[in-house]
Amino acid sequence: MRPEGNLQSKVVRRVAPQSKENELRIILPARENAVRRGLKSIKSGLGPIGFSSDELASLELVLAEILNNIVEHAYRGNEAGIIEIQLSQTTAGLWCTVIDTGAMMPNGEPPLGMQCDLNCDVADLPEGGFGWFLIRELVHDLEYTHEEGQNRLSFRMSIGRLN
Repeated sequence: MRPEGNLQSKVVRRVAPQSKENELRIILPARENAVRRGLKSIKSGLGPIGFSSDELASLELVLAEILNNIVEHAYRGNEAGIIEIQLSQTTAGLWCTVIDTGAMMPNGEPPLGMQCDLNCDVADLPEGGFGWFLIRELVHDLEYTHEEGQNRLSFRMSIGRLN
């Protein structure tokens, strides 16, 4: 388990240029049904190029948490919002960038997320925060910026590495 605080503040990492055939870009409206369709499109777009079903499931979990948080919190139901997802397959894994123009994250950074005790009744599980714990467990090089009204969340997953 990695320690909390996987956010690398003020560090800018540049992904080495790759062939455009190793990139996927999706723009979708900030609505729950559009998020579901977008996730399905991402899975179908990446599946044929060598991603295993487990890798796709991990990516879907991370992106679903991030995209649903954007819809629910950044846009707060404003269906006019737009979300852009950029994916780039590299030798280091899959680099992901999610961009929106919704509200900035509280305190200007992603929540730490807390591991919760799952040995309880479902009704007693705490609400919120667990998604960010999962995200931080599954990604590397997590970065968040808010500049000129735009949120940009970038990270890398150790999946689908090019040889």
